[in-house]
Amino acid sequence: MVTFHLERTAPLPAPESWRRLTDWPRHGAAVPLTRVTVETAPPTRPGTVFVARSGVGPLAFDDRMEVVLWQPPADDAAGRCRLEKRGRVVRGWAEIEVRPRPDGGSLVVWREEIGVRLLPGAADPLLRGASRVVFGRAVERLLRMP
Repeated sequence: MVTFHLERTAPLPAPESWRRLTDWPRHGAAVPLTRVTVETAPPTRPGTVFVARSGVGPLAFDDRMEVVLWQPPADDAAGRCRLEKRGRVVRGWAEIEVRPRPDGGSLVVWREEIGVRLLPGAADPLLRGASRVVFGRAVERLLRMP
């Protein structure tokens, strides 16, 4: 398992950044070769389950996630969401935090612990670097997409 942390600023108010980052099917448009399916009825809340299917053909795998913490931003308070990754291939957790900024924009903090089944520990530096790039780009795309 590896952990990583990234931060991005957005000119968007915190509720709009939150909406863009927690609209799960949009993640499929932000991450190449990925489709996201929500398995529970809206609205998102603790217990919401969704699956990100990534890859092509026999090289595809499911990243099954469950929302275990759901606190949308309110007034000047930060929003926080925690996802538990419960797939057969990908395990771990992710936390998304959206904080309002004094200039009216928002700060996004993404923390994640990720493990890939059968990937040896020697590959941890590569997994950490690739995860930071992939998730960093995904966050940037999600924040730009209307």
